[in-house]
Amino acid sequence: MINTILSQHIDDVFKEVLKIREYLHQHPELSFKEFETSKYIKSKLNDWGIAFSEIATTGIVGVIEPSNNTHHCIGLRADIDALPITEENNTNYCSVNKGVMHACGHDVHSAMLLGALKIIKQHQEKLNCKVKFIFQPGEEKLPGGASIMIKEGVLENPKVDEMYALHVFPELEAGKVGLKSGMYMASCDEIYISVNGKGGHGAMPHQNIDPILTSAHIITSLQSVISRNCPPNIPAVLSFGKIEGLGATNVIPNKVKLEGTFRTMNETWRTKAHHLIKKQTTFIANGFGANANINIIKGYPFLKNDIELTEKTRTILKQNLGKNNVIDLPIRMTGEDFAFFAQKIPTTFIRIGVKNESKNIVYPVHHSKFDIDPLALKIGLKTILSVVFY
Repeated sequence: MINTILSQHIDDVFKEVLKIREYLHQHPELSFKEFETSKYIKSKLNDWGIAFSEIATTGIVGVIEPSNNTHHCIGLRADIDALPITEENNTNYCSVNKGVMHACGHDVHSAMLLGALKIIKQHQEKLNCKVKFIFQPGEEKLPGGASIMIKEGVLENPKVDEMYALHVFPELEAGKVGLKSGMYMASCDEIYISVNGKGGHGAMPHQNIDPILTSAHIITSLQSVISRNCPPNIPAVLSFGKIEGLGATNVIPNKVKLEGTFRTMNETWRTKAHHLIKKQTTFIANGFGANANINIIKGYPFLKNDIELTEKTRTILKQNLGKNNVIDLPIRMTGEDFAFFAQKIPTTFIRIGVKNESKNIVYPVHHSKFDIDPLALKIGLKTILSVVFY
């Protein structure tokens, strides 16, 4: 368990971590453009005498070594990018970068990891493993910063044996954490369809090839790809979030663009579904006299938490946070590029509760009013130190 000295250090560093989070929240940057964010994080590491190197342009990696000769190495990852969202909160740390917001909590993740690293460095002599820290760019945008960092060797020299990541969870009250052993999050693919017809006057549809009507049938019919082809024991979701047909009340356009997402938790079915989506779309478009161009961009893989590592982590967190504060989570159809790490080594993805209804901190991630109860920062620090000093 975390001893009294480490607990005191968490209290001591908390105010600094809160300031770090608020600074990062005020200065968000989009995926793969996190130049000032990276510079700020490196300045903190320099202040604390923690060595690091640059990777994947704006990424940062480093190792805090124990005094013994152990080869065991754990990885700690925090993502650093923000989202193209205009913030609507009224706080003294509201985003100053118009149209950009830390609406997914990556500012929180980075602040928690920085604070934990400061404490780990101060207690380096107590380590019984190497601690490799990773500040990762571009989690929100394909191909995902994790995939790039892996290609550039982030898991080697020293080789990472197990890896952890924390992520805010607005569905859970601040003070609690959540875990899920085994399959947890879905693969995430992007679907782009262009339906090409023949535009004209809305009063004379017989003279046109209507891409609006064709698209409506495509969207409706593609749901059968899930309901009539997917095995019932495999989670799968197909959703379209954007339809663009630039006609008018009496104008049928030449083209309609559709954009959607496909998510699942089985690679065999994932491949088959891609084929069925393309086949069904082409068949329906041709049936209406139109044609369709389909582009499916394969995104993040599914995230599967290592069962043994996750159950060990659950036991450790129950000891340090209290058994009633460690929640077993259900699967989710959201995606996360930490899955790239999970495909390579044993990993555990830990959710940190941030909700506080009494303060109206209730909004989900990717919302313009997302925020956190500061208590979550302290719980995050305790969580990281729990897995490092178990």
